Amino acid sequence: MPKTGSAPHPPALKVQDLTCARGSTVLLEGISFDVAPGEVLELRGPNGVGKTTLLRTLAGLQPPVCGHVVAADESMAYSAHADGIKATLSVRENLTFWAGVYRVARIDEAVRAFALEPLLERPAGQMSAGQKRRLGLARLLVTGRPIWLMDEPTVSLDGHARAQLVEVIKAHLAQGGSALISTHVDLGLQARHLDLTPFIAAQGSTDASFDGDWA
Repeated sequence: MPKTGSAPHPPALKVQDLTCARGSTVLLEGISFDVAPGEVLELRGPNGVGKTTLLRTLAGLQPPVCGHVVAADESMAYSAHADGIKATLSVRENLTFWAGVYRVARIDEAVRAFALEPLLERPAGQMSAGQKRRLGLARLLVTGRPIWLMDEPTVSLDGHARAQLVEVIKAHLAQGGSALISTHVDLGLQARHLDLTPFIAAQGSTDASFDGDWA
């Protein structure tokens, strides 16, 4: 979190009057917020409110209906419900593949952060759900990107792995990174909360033609 009395940082991510849809159905409208370097914003709201849809929109996986998303090019990394790993590849091969995609030289930090050393040569398809989740989250550390978009990152994690995740997020924030997290779990982070309930679109809204822009 920025220090009290320090000069304000320009936001790493700025969202203005954003409307998001799933398919042809508008779920959320009129959302505005920003996230500063070193800050975490937790998305709250009941299941189905549109947290995943908002994160997918910010990640560029689907266009907004309208509104503006302002962030540096290639600054965001998305961790979804799916772990994004190849079952036939080992832990080392999975992380090396993603490091190559993002042009990152080493995977050591990601391996250490989630205690994956004993599993490096194990095929991902032979791992438990919690181990797969740790590997999927480790991908964030090989992206080299400062803004993490995280959708229910604690799913399948036990208490120890959850604590590891919190420490990884804290280290990311301390280095000037930012995080936007959808979660029902109190992670114990110094976070701002954004309840999406007030932004639920009117019932029956199906106008999902694109009229937004990206900067």
